[in-house]
Amino acid sequence: MLEDVPRDPFADDPNDPAAELGEPDDPEPLSVAERDEALTDLADVEVFRSLLEPQGVLGLVLDCPECGEQHYFDWDLLRGNLRQMIDNGRPQVHEPAFQPDPSDYVSWEYARGYVDGVIDTEESR
Repeated sequence: MLEDVPRDPFADDPNDPAAELGEPDDPEPLSVAERDEALTDLADVEVFRSLLEPQGVLGLVLDCPECGEQHYFDWDLLRGNLRQMIDNGRPQVHEPAFQPDPSDYVSWEYARGYVDGVIDTEESR
């Protein structure tokens, strides 16, 4: 589902600077457990978005285990990355958010807690 992610700005450019790197290796397909986890994450993101976007939350902030920094993902980019993982075994390369306002994003843990709170409130009625 490549329509879920931004188009490569160098697509079809004969002077693409990444051309020197050659073609990327074919990714290993996800294991059944990894695919199930990604599908669960995708479903979670949809629930998070449905409850948090109306509150002004633009997406999630995730700690990157590779670089140790926080990355800010809007809802569409996060959804697109998960779809790419499910469909192709790895996420699409993307540009990081430009000067995101950290107050517009929440952590996965916060989003999960928010959803749990909404569920608990509904069940106690």
